[in-house]
Amino acid sequence: MKAIGFSEHLDIKNPKSLFEFETPKPTPKGHDLLVKVNAVSVNPVDVGVRRSGHGKLSKPKIIGWDACGIVEKVGSQVSLFSPGDRVYYAGSFKRSGSNSEYQLVDERIVGNAPKSLTDAQAAAMPLTSLTAYEALFEQLSLSQDKTSNEGKTILIINGAGGVGSVATQLASNAGLTVIATASRPESINWVKSHGAADVVNHRRNLVNEVHKLGYKYVDYILELKDIDSHWKEMCELIKPEGAIASITENRRPINLRLLTPKKAIFAWEWMYTKSYYHTPDMQSQHEILNKIATLIDNGELQCTLTQSFSPINANNLRKAHSLVENGHMIGKVVVVDWQK
Repeated sequence: MKAIGFSEHLDIKNPKSLFEFETPKPTPKGHDLLVKVNAVSVNPVDVGVRRSGHGKLSKPKIIGWDACGIVEKVGSQVSLFSPGDRVYYAGSFKRSGSNSEYQLVDERIVGNAPKSLTDAQAAAMPLTSLTAYEALFEQLSLSQDKTSNEGKTILIINGAGGVGSVATQLASNAGLTVIATASRPESINWVKSHGAADVVNHRRNLVNEVHKLGYKYVDYILELKDIDSHWKEMCELIKPEGAIASITENRRPINLRLLTPKKAIFAWEWMYTKSYYHTPDMQSQHEILNKIATLIDNGELQCTLTQSFSPINANNLRKAHSLVENGHMIGKVVVVDWQK
């Protein structure tokens, strides 16, 4: 089968940063599905893994953590899917990625693709939807009951990114007042169209920005970009007994003592935890993806695809990586259909 990967951590402008090669088609065992991949999305994690590291790998590494495709074969323990099913998923951090014609993925982290979306649109949704859903309803312990969230506020830092675009919608649908950060006219319009009631500029002091809106504190904060720059602001803005969740890695130690007087909660969200450690609730990702698909098909959640390239080849994947690397991406970018 065709696959696209890298063996050196090179600048994306270098043609060798991502290249096409042939590799054996895998065989499903146990809970595995063998999926014929039709569309893939590029996320910041793809860029991070491709760039991080030194030296040359002994064999090319295949990355990619978002896909939509058709189940071709199933392992002996599979019970959730059958050959011919159209699926979407974000995969595992430990396994070979979606930038290949066929991929093995555990059924317990796979969902039935939304019927109302194209393959490209469906491939844009899994990783960001799982991250946003887990961050809001598991790590921040938000209720999905609108009545109980009446009058409550959430600050979402980087509302126009992939995760933020889904999180603003889910939080707004749950009845919260969403304050999203954005700094450009196009990103401000984007977050407003996806459920943000108010917008603040993350390039300015967030404490001042939120106070100008008339809020002394916010009940919840979801941090999606640059925790180091915003940590002190978040600690000042969070309501006593409030909760903060973050998906970004800190480069400096986080001073949790700043949260002590407020008895506030801080939690990390990493979408891969369940599949990485095979946690007892691993199959919840199957259930979340099916729930997301239902919300999309019912018109309660908008797809966040903004750009796509075709066909799936090394050149188009490099283009997609470049867009994500520049740090100004609104929504998601997808590469669709293998070159015949």
